This record gives sequence, C-alpha cells and structure tokens, in this order.
Amino acid sequence: MIVMIAAVAENNALGKDNELVWHLPNDFKRFKALTSGHYIIMGRKTFESFPKPLPNRTHVVITRQANYQPEGCIVTHSIEEAIKNCPENEVVYIIGGGEIYKQALPFSDKIEITKVHGQFEADAFFPEMNENEWELVQSEFNTKDEKHLYDYTYQTFVKK
Repeated sequence: MIVMIAAVAENNALGKDNELVWHLPNDFKRFKALTSGHYIIMGRKTFESFPKPLPNRTHVVITRQANYQPEGCIVTHSIEEAIKNCPENEVVYIIGGGEIYKQALPFSDKIEITKVHGQFEADAFFPEMNENEWELVQSEFNTKDEKHLYDYTYQTFVKK
C-alpha cells in the first residue's frame, strides 16, 4: 500500500524555502508513529532539509543527479523506480515534496493529511485531489494551544 503523508494548509501550501511554515509538535509525533519501521520515499530537497536521516526508516530518495549517493539511502531517478525499490506487500510512505506528491498521486492508495487551518505563503504545494477519486474516511479536529499556533485536522482519505 502506498500512502502519501503531508501537513497541508487550506491553500495547499506545504512549505517555503525547503522548510515548513508552521510548527505542530503533535503532527511530528503522528508522522513518526505512522512512518517508523517503513520505507519512506522523498525528493532530494526534502531529504536534504533533514539535519540527519530519520531513524528507524529506510530512505528512498528521488533525484535527477547522476552521482548523488547519500550514505544509507536508496537513490532512484523516478517515482516508478522508487516504488519498485520498496517491498511489495508493505506500507510505503511518500513524504514529499510538492513535485513528488504530484507524481505519486496516481500510484497512491491512501492519503494522510494534517490540514493546517490557515493560508500561508509558500513555494511548494500539495496537488489538488480529485473529489471523485478520494473518500474522506476519518477526520479529527485539534484546537490550537500553547504549543500549536494553528487549529489543525487529521484527515485520512482512501482511493475510491
């Protein structure tokens, strides 16, 4: 099963200058809980935005660079190649960025969204989802607090 996971603003913003434009500690905890022990597919810029590889996950990095080989990662050159490098009968997570989400949408079975309730200036965006192809099966609203500056909702979509 291929699952896209992302924190997305109401205007589909993902981030700016290769960084998130909000800080939601509970979303980080949820991301870690869901992706730990799994293969995670990402673009090179997303990988390079981490201070170090994420623990307890197998990193599959998509890049156009011919000689790119970060230690401990599987390097591929297309979304199709990345998927082929992951175990067939396991959950695989697509973690970004914007262009990778766009390429992965047709291959995905499920989408885990943290909808950040706000509009943000960004240079990376989540692709538009066709409402005829996806069904919202779970939704959990969370109010802002001292650690979270924005209301947010966990949403789970499955392909119809």
